[in-house]
Amino acid sequence: MVPSLVKEELQEAPLVIDASLNIEELVEAGAVRHQLAQAHLKAEVRRREEVLRRAVLRYVSPSLAEKILEDVQLRETLLSADDLRAHAVVLFADLRGFTGLSERLEPRQVVPLLNEYFSLLTEITLRHDGTVFHMAGDCLMLGFGVPLEQPDSARRAVRAAQEMLHNFAALAGSWRQRYGVEAGLGIGINEGDVVAGNIGSSSYMSYTLIGDTVNVAARLCQRARAGEMLFSRALKLSLDELGFDVGATALPPMQLRGRSGAIDIYCVPAAPRLQITEVPVAV
Repeated sequence: MVPSLVKEELQEAPLVIDASLNIEELVEAGAVRHQLAQAHLKAEVRRREEVLRRAVLRYVSPSLAEKILEDVQLRETLLSADDLRAHAVVLFADLRGFTGLSERLEPRQVVPLLNEYFSLLTEITLRHDGTVFHMAGDCLMLGFGVPLEQPDSARRAVRAAQEMLHNFAALAGSWRQRYGVEAGLGIGINEGDVVAGNIGSSSYMSYTLIGDTVNVAARLCQRARAGEMLFSRALKLSLDELGFDVGATALPPMQLRGRSGAIDIYCVPAAPRLQITEVPVAV
């Protein structure tokens, strides 16, 4: 006997369900629909995870990407509008001689050079498990210890910077031979508290870092000459705790615009350091 509840459903939807089916067939059909729905849901979840994985790999190394994808809470934070407060090392790298290079070459020649430049620096960043946060013009902003904490983030940042300065010297030599232009790389690094989050509007968002730590790193990069790495005392203290001697030289304290006091800074020059006059920036 067909239960009264099933009879009512059959009466309400005679065009959808064939009343000649017995209860076993209805149950089997429902089970099939449930299985199809589950399969579709799993396929959609896999598709979204793959999209997220490809997006994350644009910014972090494969090893960091897997850790982020395994951390459900962190993954949800990255995809939401919530801020992530962290202690991080921020690195800015900026091309010296870019203005003169742009004046001498055609735009169609400049674009491939920028691609070579950014490819070199991002590959080095990912090798040291850093995160690419921002590219603009000829400037690159990187983070270490964010979005995942890294106890040795200071050492990772400095080693990445050393490799960048060394490898870029070879790239700059190639540009000199091909186009007769001079270019150099300046790097500034700072350590401190930052806020990581999706900044922007409803139509465009960018995952980036903000805070005084970021501003100081940017100012240090502006002050650095071609082939030179400048970093703050905060980073120097972390390097000392890690027992990592980078051979830094203390420079006179630097007064930054908008700050009440000067900050202690340290320099690690590359060999050789180039004299490219281009960046008369007030800091």
